[in-house]
Amino acid sequence: MENYWEKGISFEEYVHIGRERLENPSNQQEIDYKHYYELGLQRMDRTLKKYIPDEEQLKELTSKNFDGKILIISEVWCGDASATVPVLVKFFEGKNDVRIFLRDNDKSLINQFLTNGTESIPKVIILDKDFNVKNSWGPRPKYGKELLMKYKADPENYTKDHFYNDLQMYYAKNRGKDAVQEILELL
Repeated sequence: MENYWEKGISFEEYVHIGRERLENPSNQQEIDYKHYYELGLQRMDRTLKKYIPDEEQLKELTSKNFDGKILIISEVWCGDASATVPVLVKFFEGKNDVRIFLRDNDKSLINQFLTNGTESIPKVIILDKDFNVKNSWGPRPKYGKELLMKYKADPENYTKDHFYNDLQMYYAKNRGKDAVQEILELL
């Protein structure tokens, strides 16, 4: 895990790479995902402007005496990531180091943390101070998973568009609180 940590990047680098891929795509996927890069960057910007860490959650973090690190497997184009990654970066800022590992650059890390056999992101890996995996979380909070199951159970009546709309509305209203709480419970 230490090698993956060393290859991880800061949130600022993550956003910079996203903007670079949007403005100067270097492969077909980046061209095909242009709209998703735009949305991801807009959503992260909005999240950063509106997110304020919850005082009770900050107290809970302090009480846990967590001295490890947070490694997030992510990509800027991902809708779940755009709602979660900036929140986690701000929440742990000044307390625990957070780095981001780009999933599409190297699949070897995500392949160790598959979700039902898929490379779903973001995936949050909680490391202790010696880089041992303490726990992992992702790709979305419990309520988001419930929405996904609702869609999968009845895609004709609860369409993909409805699912995505409801998920983004949830993220906008919840502002990362559930994701932070679920991760705090894993520390």
